[in-house]
Amino acid sequence: MSDFDSELDASGLNCPLPILRAKKAIAAMDAGQTLKIIATDPGSVKDFEAFCKQTGNNLKSSGEEDGKFIFFIEKAA
Repeated sequence: MSDFDSELDASGLNCPLPILRAKKAIAAMDAGQTLKIIATDPGSVKDFEAFCKQTGNNLKSSGEEDGKFIFFIEKAA
């Protein structure tokens, strides 16, 4: 997926920093915009799933590539 409005590289950061940085980045975005997040913490997979459920934001996709976890989150209205 290459359609996103902003990118956050949280590589090398451990919980809860990727979530906190993503929360701050999403807050600065408009509803409907998509944030791409790159993380290396394996715990971030469950963390971002829970984050989206709690905040109502849409986890459009998540995956792993070259040992990094990639997430696309669409900001809720």
